[in-house]
Formats: sequence, C-alpha cells, structure tokens
Amino acid sequence: MERIVVVGAGQAGASCVAKLRSEGFTGAITLIGEEHAPPYQRPPLSKAYLLGEMALERLYLRPESYYAENGIALMLDTTVQAIDRADRKVIASGRAIPYDALVLTTGSVPRRLPGRIGGELGGVHVVRTLKDVDEMAPEIAEGRRALIVGGGYIGLEAAAVCRKKGLDVTLIEMADRILARVACPETSAWFRALHEGKGVTVLEGVGLTTLTEADGHVAGAVFSDGSEHPFDLVIAGIGITPASALAEAAGLTIDNGIAVDALGRTSDPAIWSAGDCASFPYRGERIRLESVQNAIDQAEAVARNILGHGEDYVPHPWFWSDQYDVKLQIAGLNTGYTDVMVRDAGDARSHWYYAGDTLVSVDAMNDPRAYMVGKRLIEAGKSPARDAVADPEADLKALLRA
Repeated sequence: MERIVVVGAGQAGASCVAKLRSEGFTGAITLIGEEHAPPYQRPPLSKAYLLGEMALERLYLRPESYYAENGIALMLDTTVQAIDRADRKVIASGRAIPYDALVLTTGSVPRRLPGRIGGELGGVHVVRTLKDVDEMAPEIAEGRRALIVGGGYIGLEAAAVCRKKGLDVTLIEMADRILARVACPETSAWFRALHEGKGVTVLEGVGLTTLTEADGHVAGAVFSDGSEHPFDLVIAGIGITPASALAEAAGLTIDNGIAVDALGRTSDPAIWSAGDCASFPYRGERIRLESVQNAIDQAEAVARNILGHGEDYVPHPWFWSDQYDVKLQIAGLNTGYTDVMVRDAGDARSHWYYAGDTLVSVDAMNDPRAYMVGKRLIEAGKSPARDAVADPEADLKALLRA
C-alpha cells in the first residue's frame, strides 16, 4: 500500500486523509476536490457565513498549508471523469492518477426545482456550496421578498437567516407539515410556531406550480392552490441525493448511494467510501446518514480499516440545527418510533421518542442537558420510564444512574 487517492474534498475526505497520516501511513496521499476552496465546514454556510458573522478563513477545516506540510497532494478545481478499476487509476482533468486504495467521499448534491418550474432563472438558489451561498448573499437584503421551497432543516435555516436580515419570508411545504420526514408532529408544531412568531408565513400542504419571470429573473410564484405571489428570490431546500454517479459509471454496487460493507469497502475491494454518498449496514438495514458527525466518524473508520484494523463502523447518530436563537440537538434515529414524550421546562423543551419501551431518539430545543443525557442513555441501551423523562422537575442525570 503506497498510494491512496481520496475523491471528494469535503468533511469526509479531509477527515480521511488526516486520519491516514495520524495513524502512521507514510505513502502518497492525494485529495481531489471540484471546488476552488480547500476543505471547509458546510453547516455555517447557511447560517453564520450567510449572515456575515463568519469570515471565509474560519470556514476552513484546516489551514491550507496543513496539506503540504503533511505530504498530502491537494488537487482543487479538479473533476474526476472516470475510475479505471482494472488499472487502478482515476482520470482527473485529463490526468491519470494511480492508486492502491481509492476512497470515494463525493458527498451529495442538492435537489433543484425542475425545469418546468424554475428553469435557469436568476434569483433561484440552492444551499450547498460556498459558491451557492456567495451567489445568493447579495440578494438577501432588507425589504426584499423571499420564497423558501421546502420545510426541512435547510429550508427552515434559510428562512431564519432571511428574517434576521429583514426580508419578507414565505415558506411552503408540500407535505401536511414541516419536518414531516425527519421529526414528530410535536417538533414540527414547535418550529412552525417559532417561525410564525418571527413573522414567517408558513404554508403547509402547498406546493409550487411554477415561477414567473421578468427579464430572466424570478418575479413571482404560482402555488398549487392557484394563488400567485410576487417574490424577489427563491431558495430551494428540497433535499439532497447521494453523489454516486462516478461510482455507478465504474460499475460499483449502488443502493441508496454507494453500497459499502461494515468496514466501508465497496463491491470493489480496492475502493472504499464514506460520508453522505455511502450507504452501510446498520441493525439489519441499509442506511445512509447525512450529517457532519457521520462524515467524520465513518471516514476515520475507513482510514483505519484501509490500514488493516478491521473494525466495523458503528454510528452514534447526532445532528443539530441553529434557527434564530434556538439550537436544536438531536440524538439517535427516530425510525420506527411509536410514542413521543414531551418534556417542557419553559425555555428548554425536549421530545423523547420511544419504539415500544425502547428510547430511540431525543429532540432537544435549547436543552443541552436533555440532549447529553438522552444521547448517553441511547448509546448505553438504557430506556427510562416515560413518566420520568416527561416530568420537568425530575433529575435527568439520575436516569443515567438508574
């Protein structure tokens, strides 16, 4: 093992190459990224960076000098066109780069409004890359009218930023409630009330029929209820899909992303994958996690397994979202939940998900104690009584000792 190539210079790619070096790998490492900037944090893009509260350099995961200092060849502005599995090389911007092990950390791509709705109109944006946000920022100005399409966390975060910048904001969600795919009705209702209290118009069960234009720029929107409204910009937060086209073209197995085994290896034993683009076995199912935590942990696990450690990757899922002055922290996965217990302690609130008698997840709004206790309980396989978690006077830490 002398040459390791990592395709995708996001959080997972940067974590993988750093772990390879810290674990003592002394061979050649090449990290290839399509963007101009070195690996950077994505979560602040739609929050602190868009608000002008974070400088560009603070987004970087490491100083750009780190890569050269650690013997990592960082190839930016570079697109990988193909993987030659037979000769073990990637074709990147016309160059052939050989590998002994290849890691695909290609991440995900945002879903865009289809052509018949959005076309290529000016003023229609997605939130994924630094370029996306830099193009959007000049349009987010006080007094303008913004339409947010999609009531997931990306859409809600964009709505919060726009309101804080003084825009008139309307958010539409085609499902019967915001956050329907990822959260319980109690969490949906709490965040709907938060946004409406800040002046956002939230329309649930309403889709986008088409956008109207003037001189090539968005001018308004027609909703599925037939109503027409003027807007100056549109932000689509309608989800992401795994960036698996390169792997699929190379003939690797695809199953909700690039399919890997518990070690992180694809159907080709010389190729590995981690992060948003990779699906892996978990508790009898195949899942794909879209989070910073998973990108880091899975990429580091892959790095160790490339070097022969042979350890199955077992995730401990957690997520977060910042909206206005609210920090939402989520521990666990709520898949298959049957009941939700609400713990209301005034400004702090948490929702505890149970599948039968088993605690599987916690949503904590401005309640870091509930989040930390819930996370530790879930990781320890402990499930406290429902009445205990719902009682705001109960000592949460005592649940850990029970």
